[in-house]
Amino acid sequence: MTDDNKKMLYAAGAAIGSAAVAAALLYASKRKKKAEPQQLPPIPSGEAPETD
Repeated sequence: MTDDNKKMLYAAGAAIGSAAVAAALLYASKRKKKAEPQQLPPIPSGEAPETD
């Protein structure tokens, strides 16, 4: 192998590796636990809520 071929292989490997790291970071950021939705406060009158 010539030096030019080695340089191209290293560059291709670095590009693939950095793309894999970027994809892993994007995937991990989407997998973060989302905050739980807030519950509604209790009805102040003390009456049961009407439901259908």
